[in-house]
Amino acid sequence: MPDPGHSFWARIAHEIADAIRHGIYAPGDRLPSEHELAQQYGVNRHTIRRSLSTLGQIGLVRSTQGSGTYVEDFAVDLVLGKRTRHRQNLAQAGLKGGLQVLAAARVRADAGVAQALRVRTGSSVLHLVVLGDGGGQPLHVSDRYFPLPRFAGLDVHLQESGSITTAFARLGVADYTRTESRISARLPNAEVATHLRQPAARPVLQVSSVNVDLQGLPIEFARTCFAGDRVSLTVDHGRDA
Repeated sequence: MPDPGHSFWARIAHEIADAIRHGIYAPGDRLPSEHELAQQYGVNRHTIRRSLSTLGQIGLVRSTQGSGTYVEDFAVDLVLGKRTRHRQNLAQAGLKGGLQVLAAARVRADAGVAQALRVRTGSSVLHLVVLGDGGGQPLHVSDRYFPLPRFAGLDVHLQESGSITTAFARLGVADYTRTESRISARLPNAEVATHLRQPAARPVLQVSSVNVDLQGLPIEFARTCFAGDRVSLTVDHGRDA
């Protein structure tokens, strides 16, 4: 989502997205008309139109000519915060879900992974392919890397619990925080499109992120692809999520 302090239209888009996330507007609901929203926020209809257009571009709403603007049948706004937790994020959106390990392997860290985890290039790391679901829908699929031997067996704990937080706790990491989230849009490859149940021609939102333990040591580097038509992302590393 745009920075809510950037402009009136961005702030309004942020507030409407927040209302959707908290269930004030449920999937399939018709939003108030442009005229009603303009009166509510004290702005002109052009500003409202730009706000709704932004929400449409990220897949939260759809506009039907002559009928109005509707919340997409499945749309969720996820917050990437200082403590980003999949289940907690979904709970705030009124959904249930978990994580599923699709593949696990011990691999050699390439330069990018090594830099993120602060290990030597070629070091042995645990690579997991993980699917995240919410409300019965696939929301994201990720390539996740963990330093070894510290996190040997993490895949088993994650598969058993469906929670990366629980898996970390079982291996002695009681708490951890996110230091960065870098977002870009790209077309998915065939494997990602299949996991997300979407056409390969539809863009996904890719987030590259690093989590660290309380001593500041990197414990996870991830590249996560979010279904662009089901998810919008709000980045706020100043708050827990």
